[in-house]
Amino acid sequence: MHALLFERSWVGGKRCWRLPKCVYSAGRKVSVSTREKGVLRQGAILFALGSSLFVGFILLGQVSWGQDQMPEPVPLIFDTDLGNDVDDAMALALIHALQSRNECRLLAVTLTKDNVYAARFVELMNTFYGRPDIPIGMVRGGSHPEEGRYIRRVAEAEDSGILRYPHRLRSREEVPEATQVLRRVLASQPDRSVVIVQVGFSTNLARLLVSQPDDISPLDGRALAEQKVRLLSVMAGAFSEELQAKNFVEFNVRGDIPAAQKLFADWPTEIVVSGFEIGVAIAHPAQSMQLDYRFVRHHPLREAYDYYRGLANDQPTWDLTAVLYAVRPQHGYFNLSPPGWVNVDDRGRTHFRRDEAGKHRYLIATPQQIIRVREAQALLCSQPPCR
Repeated sequence: MHALLFERSWVGGKRCWRLPKCVYSAGRKVSVSTREKGVLRQGAILFALGSSLFVGFILLGQVSWGQDQMPEPVPLIFDTDLGNDVDDAMALALIHALQSRNECRLLAVTLTKDNVYAARFVELMNTFYGRPDIPIGMVRGGSHPEEGRYIRRVAEAEDSGILRYPHRLRSREEVPEATQVLRRVLASQPDRSVVIVQVGFSTNLARLLVSQPDDISPLDGRALAEQKVRLLSVMAGAFSEELQAKNFVEFNVRGDIPAAQKLFADWPTEIVVSGFEIGVAIAHPAQSMQLDYRFVRHHPLREAYDYYRGLANDQPTWDLTAVLYAVRPQHGYFNLSPPGWVNVDDRGRTHFRRDEAGKHRYLIATPQQIIRVREAQALLCSQPPCR
């Protein structure tokens, strides 16, 4: 049987495809008769028509599915202590990747680190991904204001006297206070629509709860959250039997214990918590940082990772898991505990009390899910910007 090879040639000054003068059969060159050319031409036309119809049906199906079933992007607020660990920066990159896929819409980033370099790093990341105007708010007087290992070094990186990663913020005074940003953004959104991801201390959200009516909204903070927020996804605490037995106190809780106590006691909507045991079990592969970011000469996340963890080392993905569940709860990346209530004692230990009427759950991951999450996170973090 002949293996037809179309030839590409120039006709009338344009590159096009045409039938060849010969084909190959069993490695031998065989001429093509006029009759055979007619048969082949008819077959090629029918094949092209069939392919066009098939693609048309697929596209129609996609349009119909998109109009009827495609979920709206998740309106997302990201509250972070960025700078204390590099997984906050990785989580921000993951959010931008998901937004580029039309799965979420980043409304604001609020910081529980009172350090202008944290705000500058957030802005340069947002700019790198083509979204420089996302509102940024910063706590005043928060815990752990120190610079850490990477936020200043990346923010001040230069090439020939020009900032490597463009951004506008320079001073602390240019960054609005976080509670005001939270109130303003929440007040502007439809009821029961917003998902908040908190991956740092609970300072900002605890202060939101006690905020008073103002010119932004006639509601106090708790009422505003109850009206506007659909879900709070938190990275905090520890819920495995092993860590419970050790009386383990997780960093995000320890950083502001009174705020964590306030949050879990008074927050009015559903809370899903990713405990320490989840992120530590799902390590981001160092090989991805070494190989998957070479589409650009300088990448702010890769540089931050190198300064903080080193490119030869894997990194726990605590904060990324809270984002991934918040945006993709239906993907089966995690299981959920039964409903109940989380409370924080005065030493910062988290305790879970099962109650069918409770509004709190925590994430559980099987070995199979860990593999899936690890792969998804590596793919999303390294996704090139859409700009």
